[in-house]
Amino acid sequence: MKCVVCKHGDTKPGAATVTLERSGTTLVIKDVPAEICGNCGEEYVGEKTTRRLLKEAELAAQTGVQVDIRRFVAA
Repeated sequence: MKCVVCKHGDTKPGAATVTLERSGTTLVIKDVPAEICGNCGEEYVGEKTTRRLLKEAELAAQTGVQVDIRRFVAA
């Protein structure tokens, strides 16, 4: 797909590091599947993956986690 940020680059499959903050919890998830712009580096995470990341952040916040670093594991 064409990058919506720089409007010049095309995206390619890759991996991103996503940081989420919620209710005093900071969750860092590495190796998240994403489309990455070859021109500017903008990262696009798909809807299904985003739902999963947000669910993990909510569970971490509910259990009182303050800081956690995880590696994304495909379901």
